Amino acid sequence: MITQLTLVNFKAFRRLELPMGPLTLLTGLNSSGKSSVLQALALLRQSFGPDRSTSPEEGLLLNGELVEVGTARDVLHDDFGSADDLLATDAPVVGFVVDDEVDDEFDDGNVGRFIARYDLQQPDEDVMEAYDFPGWRGFLSLPFQYLHADRITPAVTYPRSRQVAIDRGFLGVRGEHTVNYLRYNAEREVPDGPLRHPNATSPQLLDQTVAWMQELCPGVNLQATAIEGTDFVRLSYGFGGTAGINATRRRRPTNVGFGLTYALPIVVACLTTTPESLILLENPEAHLHPKGQTRMAALISAAAATGAQLVVETHSDHVLNGVRLAVKRGDLRPDDAVIHFFRGNGSGAEVISPRVDEDGMLAQWPEGFFDEWENSLDQLLD
Repeated sequence: MITQLTLVNFKAFRRLELPMGPLTLLTGLNSSGKSSVLQALALLRQSFGPDRSTSPEEGLLLNGELVEVGTARDVLHDDFGSADDLLATDAPVVGFVVDDEVDDEFDDGNVGRFIARYDLQQPDEDVMEAYDFPGWRGFLSLPFQYLHADRITPAVTYPRSRQVAIDRGFLGVRGEHTVNYLRYNAEREVPDGPLRHPNATSPQLLDQTVAWMQELCPGVNLQATAIEGTDFVRLSYGFGGTAGINATRRRRPTNVGFGLTYALPIVVACLTTTPESLILLENPEAHLHPKGQTRMAALISAAAATGAQLVVETHSDHVLNGVRLAVKRGDLRPDDAVIHFFRGNGSGAEVISPRVDEDGMLAQWPEGFFDEWENSLDQLLD
């Protein structure tokens, strides 16, 4: 479990020390640095994790399967400062420090330090020379998912890759391998606990996925099937019950709308998490109605309650309130929900971290933090 992430000279931050918990919500204005936190974790995973095709000693890989951030010039903070505490060098460096809590009575935790040198002669290279790479592995070798805001859209077919979806258990950064993963693991059971939906017809993954998807669209069901003789799989939806449509007729995702297909990778990622997992999610609320956004927050909170760690970027007050409700109901401990509000300060970004109390209330409500509804109401009543 990552307890703190420190970024040095990375993108919007000259230095950022960010506490983290089982569920960390990143909120705030556009271009204020939220995505940089997710990108930093993804950069470390794609550079030093088990899926890198070349040796990790070759450096920090800025463009890869998980994230593409451009060149060294794009990564180095404009007003970069000294990083003598990380590496004694006159050259500009980008640094990442990961404090990792270890669940061991004999070990107080580990710290991973990753330093990349900015080459003044080659600022447009997309690999930065890495220094001081320790033997510490931390989250780098544990189960991992990263779902971008730009996820799969409704389509007739989706890829069938055994190596990615089945051997690695990776859904793809756009969730493009979700349908194949679900097809192959349909009978895998969701362990008894917070994630298991009480109204599902069985504990199997497909039935659990359907039950949670019905929280977003009542009456929906889905099928994931292989297309014989091809490298593709097919997703189809059915409707019945409260939806009031004939359940025997299957419908293509292209005839259903964006919301369900966009949400499907998030649901599957949460349902298949383990206590060791790290899941990075961008805008899980996208294309969902307000109630669906709140229920999505309940699912994310349930995943965190199992012992997994989720880092979620969101612009939705419904997601925020869904997490607060989970705390109030006792589904998630107050200290397990860490909220950070990012806002620009002219030269970079600052972070304010409202604390969640046991009753779900926030200890502080900074200006600009999900207050637009009140601001608009004041103008309407003026």
